[in-house]
Amino acid sequence: LHGYSDDQTIWQRRTSVERYAASHNLAIVMPGVNHSFYCNEEYGERYWDYVSQELPMMMHRFFRLSDKPEDTFVAGLSMGGYGAMKLALNQPERFGAAASFSGAVDIASTRQRHNHNWKRITGGKSIKGTENDLFHMLKVNGEATHKPRLYVSCGTADFLYGQHKKFIPALKKAGWDVTAYEEPDATHEWGFWDQEIRKFIEFCFE
Repeated sequence: LHGYSDDQTIWQRRTSVERYAASHNLAIVMPGVNHSFYCNEEYGERYWDYVSQELPMMMHRFFRLSDKPEDTFVAGLSMGGYGAMKLALNQPERFGAAASFSGAVDIASTRQRHNHNWKRITGGKSIKGTENDLFHMLKVNGEATHKPRLYVSCGTADFLYGQHKKFIPALKKAGWDVTAYEEPDATHEWGFWDQEIRKFIEFCFE
């Protein structure tokens, strides 16, 4: 899943994800959601419905893809890291593993950076305690019978590092199997994410 300043083409242009996936016979689906933060917008499009329901349904119609959780993974960077965690926490039964790289996982804090977009997305309503709040979803789905393994990474020099540090203990407290990684001095950049997507693909097949 792509970040806030990018689109669905960015992973192929900035990383070797296609090459990494080839040896594992993976189909990689990369949707575009503009600046929606993978949410249903109050004044716009229903991007959450798109990525969580419509797109998976269409992909299974078009291609012979496994629908087994152990064969299904989701990952993203920055805004896409939030989207990946939102999918994993809301629909844990669908996935074998999920990853966030440099994720904007504390959506209430992120809102302050992109307030004009949140007015369109939420209509000015509070995010805290809603289905768009990952910390709230940890409480709601804490008793899920199946939980995917999580891989959550961030660079220590990333502007979202504080959100990463807050998210990891919340995941562990809620009983999720999380592997956390911090890259010393790494910032919000593609060299780190290229490394991380390769590591996550290997993580999925451990």
